[in-house]
Amino acid sequence: MTGRFDGLTVGLNPYGLTYTLGLQGAGTPRANPDPQGLDGFVAIAQRIGARMIDLHGPWLTGLDRGGLAALKDRLAAAGLTPVVSAGLPHAAVEQALAAAAALGAKVVRTALTTVLCGDRAARADWDETVARLRADLIRLAPMARDLGLTLAIENHQDFTAEELLTFCEDAGEGLGICLDTGNSFPVAEAPLPFAAKVAPRIAHVHLKDYRIQMTTEGYRLVRCAIGDGAVPVAEVLDILLAARRPLTASLEPAALEARHVRLFTPGWWQGYPPIDAPRLAAALLAAQANRLPQDADWRTPWERGAAPAEIVAYEVAMMERSAANMRALGIME
Repeated sequence: MTGRFDGLTVGLNPYGLTYTLGLQGAGTPRANPDPQGLDGFVAIAQRIGARMIDLHGPWLTGLDRGGLAALKDRLAAAGLTPVVSAGLPHAAVEQALAAAAALGAKVVRTALTTVLCGDRAARADWDETVARLRADLIRLAPMARDLGLTLAIENHQDFTAEELLTFCEDAGEGLGICLDTGNSFPVAEAPLPFAAKVAPRIAHVHLKDYRIQMTTEGYRLVRCAIGDGAVPVAEVLDILLAARRPLTASLEPAALEARHVRLFTPGWWQGYPPIDAPRLAAALLAAQANRLPQDADWRTPWERGAAPAEIVAYEVAMMERSAANMRALGIME
């Protein structure tokens, strides 16, 4: 990249292709009969011109030292910089750190909880969960640092910008933030202020976008190609690149299920500290961009129960459109 986005390496994330790759519906009657897995994922990344690749952690757990070395060589030959994505429970993070070091990666991304749509009220033990997370991160961050890695905690529809920064301050060196550009809306924050707050600890980016449909209970976040929704992607990257270069980012169209953020209902706010009116107003204003009409059908082919071929075609086409949109903005080569 040169110019405005100099230092940014953009690639592919598997979680915008969950059905295509066999990660969604596996072991159920709705499973993809022809999952593409890791090999197919690498092929798609090369086809769209990716320069980095987010690797689903469980794909790596069965690889021995030789298998990891072979994968490292394969990615290097394809010009793909690896990032490893760990999952829950956090015991998997230790395995991901070891695999990342073997692959020559610099970042391991991890989610923190299973909360979606900002719905902390669904977790009766929220305060205890936060305390356990803090202890886990204080233990894991030095492990990452000693391996020459950054453990990047993602805003996975559960934590505010200030809360992520507090985790980083408590854990110290070795812990950073993976910003998911679409996931400020689920915690009632606008994308640009959220990005500005976390920029000093940014380690990796998931490029995600949503079209937003207002409801009587709040708003629904509906999957769309990156660049077609409410997230000002280029402006977010401007903020982050002012804080850190080089930086990696991966394309991740949202989940196949819409997210309904019921922030107009009193119970939704359980577990949140008070927020000021300007912050909430900024989120509601940002949600108006490219808004989905209230009478529009928000369902994806997965939600409509479509045939496997239609779901795969939908995912792949959206990923390709996302890449085209990023090229038009100068974010991808």
